[in-house]
Amino acid sequence: MIKEFQLEIRNKNTFIGIFLYVVSTIFVCYLTFKQIISPQTWNALFWIIILFSTVSAVSKGFIQEGQGRLLYYYTIASGTAIIFSKIFYNILLMGVLSMASFLFYSIFLGNIAEDLSWYLLGVLAGSSGLATIFTLISAIAHKANNNGVLVAVLGFPIILPMMIVIIKFSNAAIMGAARSSSLDSLLIMGLLLIIVLSLSYILFPYLWKD
Repeated sequence: MIKEFQLEIRNKNTFIGIFLYVVSTIFVCYLTFKQIISPQTWNALFWIIILFSTVSAVSKGFIQEGQGRLLYYYTIASGTAIIFSKIFYNILLMGVLSMASFLFYSIFLGNIAEDLSWYLLGVLAGSSGLATIFTLISAIAHKANNNGVLVAVLGFPIILPMMIVIIKFSNAAIMGAARSSSLDSLLIMGLLLIIVLSLSYILFPYLWKD
């Protein structure tokens, strides 16, 4: 797993490209919404940026791999090590990217979250969940002849409940609601993450052997 993680972390082009995409998108939002916008719109715009950034950064993780590199992976690591190293790498990637996105988003559009630390916790939890889900979907799509359309088809019913919970949690943090009122949302995000990790552990080794 360590070897696979090292191979992934050397690829800096992905992070740089997605980071430029995020900054450009945030600047466009700033030009469009120069005046004060509602908290719900502010929150929705931010998570739309994070969602599409995750799709761009994570969903092609397996699809863009060449057969030669995949064969090399096959010789040095097990399927379980491969999928979890990619998941952990993507969680780290999206964690850094989401924090950087929030920083630039706050600079251009302001920070209206009354409970900032709780909101940032939701950003980290949400980006981790999205990264994990799209990593597994990317692995499945790769085994379907690199069908990128399959990523969108499989992703929608899985991402939808996650996004609903993320928006609910972050809206509560923006409004400064009592933390106890949003603990259920945090718990649901954690359970969804555990479910996807369990599916990755069970399913991917069989896909990897094909």
